[in-house]
Amino acid sequence: MKRILVVDDDKTLRMMLKRHLEKQGFVVEEADSGVEALNLFKRDPPDLVVSDVMMPLMDGFEFCRRLRTNPAGKLVPFIFLSSKGELDDRIEGHAIGADDYLIKPFEPLELVAKIEAQLERSRRIHAEMIRLMQQFTPQTSPPSTEEESVQPIHDPADGWHRHRVESEDLSPMQPEPLPLTPAEARVFWEVIQGHPNKQIATRLVISPRTVQTHLSRILSKLGLENRSQLVRFAFEHGYRPGSEPEAN
Repeated sequence: MKRILVVDDDKTLRMMLKRHLEKQGFVVEEADSGVEALNLFKRDPPDLVVSDVMMPLMDGFEFCRRLRTNPAGKLVPFIFLSSKGELDDRIEGHAIGADDYLIKPFEPLELVAKIEAQLERSRRIHAEMIRLMQQFTPQTSPPSTEEESVQPIHDPADGWHRHRVESEDLSPMQPEPLPLTPAEARVFWEVIQGHPNKQIATRLVISPRTVQTHLSRILSKLGLENRSQLVRFAFEHGYRPGSEPEAN
């Protein structure tokens, strides 16, 4: 089930939204300010954020700005739900990174429609990037006795995953070693296959927070900002799902 983070200082509205969205099959988390919302997001990023603008401690605009500077928050769908309905407010909301802006009072069914539209758009973008990566990555044939034989090895000195080439010729598409620890490498291969954090956590038997920590370190080491850039990086450098080295 998709997880929605609802951020609003109006407790009654939050309860109403939670009840309505749960009836539509969503899992809902609540926060009463941008500060609390950022903390919740860092622990376990949701699939979509619905946020008010006028809140204490940190308003919705600042919350959205900070979220978009976080690698995990670059592409998460974000919908403002606010009584600030002036044109300038709506323009500012979109300018700082919101995907949609709904004015209070609102029809709950319209909010659900906007949520579903943003989630579907996010799914299509990610699926298309995976498809392009798989489609345009050249397929390599198994090595013959006269061709190179590549075997995965693990260098305990620096934690990198490397490949040993037993012939003098190196295939032009042979991926370079990843500057990642074994744990980070496992998360890398899961992410480029399109798996979300919760699924990766289940597959690797770790917590979603640990997955996010590894992902943040991966992005930092590779000089990338978000998952989409990571998928593109993998495609451009020949890291194809299914070609990951076996664990030692």
